[in-house]
Amino acid sequence: MKKLLALTAVAVATLTAQTAQAEDFPGKDKVITIVVPFAAGGPTDRVARDLAEALRKPLGGVSIVIDNAAGAGSTIGNAKVARARPDGYTLLVTHVGMATTPVLYRKLPYNYETDFEYLGMINDVPMTLIGKPQLEARNFSELRSWITKNSGKVNLGNAGIGSASHLCGLLFQSELKAEMTTVPYKGTAPAIADLLGGQIDILCDQTTNTTSQIEAKKVKAYGVTTMKRLTTPALKDLPTLDESGLKNFQVTIWHGLYAPKGTPAPVLKALNDALKVALKDPEFITKEEGLGAVIVNDKRVEPAEHKKFVMSEVARFGPVIKAAGVYAD
Repeated sequence: MKKLLALTAVAVATLTAQTAQAEDFPGKDKVITIVVPFAAGGPTDRVARDLAEALRKPLGGVSIVIDNAAGAGSTIGNAKVARARPDGYTLLVTHVGMATTPVLYRKLPYNYETDFEYLGMINDVPMTLIGKPQLEARNFSELRSWITKNSGKVNLGNAGIGSASHLCGLLFQSELKAEMTTVPYKGTAPAIADLLGGQIDILCDQTTNTTSQIEAKKVKAYGVTTMKRLTTPALKDLPTLDESGLKNFQVTIWHGLYAPKGTPAPVLKALNDALKVALKDPEFITKEEGLGAVIVNDKRVEPAEHKKFVMSEVARFGPVIKAAGVYAD
């Protein structure tokens, strides 16, 4: 009986402490750090900085800083958050890598399923399939025929192993069942430079990196990787790959918000509530649309649905990556 009473007292004390922490969260003199597992200036860094601004108001004007912990395909930054104190003051903003690193890396310094609290999705960044300016193919149908006729001779560029363009390219090859020569680069910039110069033939990359090239008509644009056409002025007339014949082909580079496992439930709720407000902030929406991103406004903003979606992405990308025999370590 004494043991039961002691356990009950501990449970009540823990609940009381968590409730008090939620009521005080975020503290007036506290600082929230959002870890970005990529270098400053990149797409994920920009999303995180825009989100930080939008989160400040619903979180009572708290100070929010960005910590760029780049390296090892996002695993360094992810591990940093997994090991952080679970109090709501260290968060993670990362992209589809949360679902692909478990397959790309044979051993990770964290468990993507059990070491994080999934707070909600932020956005979807569509991708575009583009070709070198010298290509004669005028649309996706003609491009598909050209790829078939030149099986094994087509050079498909990407921004590096595990990058968004690499993943899109793997799925593209898998769907077409076409043999291509994969050409990895150290980033999108050199890949696009070689595409413009004709050293590679095609590239699938984020709208954040390709829209300006498409708008300037410096590349051939063959389709977007969403199920619906985009409303971005420069891309609104570009058909989806689905409507062009590559049925159900959909790839977006989504971003999500995470906290260390064990963060108190009331704090998680406060953070999720703030995220929902931030996603409706007009200034944040405008900034994201300027990047070619689409704000998530479906059930994936809920923690459970966010995690469910990530698990489905692991299941989708896993077989494709394994079949290609691609590993980052």
